[in-house]
Amino acid sequence: MNTKRNDFVARCGVFIRIALATGLLLLIPLAAMQFTSEVNWDMTDFIVMGFLLFGTGSTFVLVSRKAPRNYRLAIGAAFTLALLYVWAELAAGVFTNLGS
Repeated sequence: MNTKRNDFVARCGVFIRIALATGLLLLIPLAAMQFTSEVNWDMTDFIVMGFLLFGTGSTFVLVSRKAPRNYRLAIGAAFTLALLYVWAELAAGVFTNLGS
């Protein structure tokens, strides 16, 4: 019975690391807001970016566990490009007018 618990913790440990990395990345705009008025995020921006970072990282982990090992780099690149595209759209509306 103890091995089931250890297996569960080991499998979920990666999601704890993703959550910690998301929190650390969100500290960057929070710190920037303290020093300059050019960065002006509200609570919604932090929530959306946190969801975007955590969701992308978690989805990558789940998909890469099912995919063959030699496809993980391509999957990671696809998820990174998708994250950057959505981020650019939400920030400035590069291709559409979602961000502006």
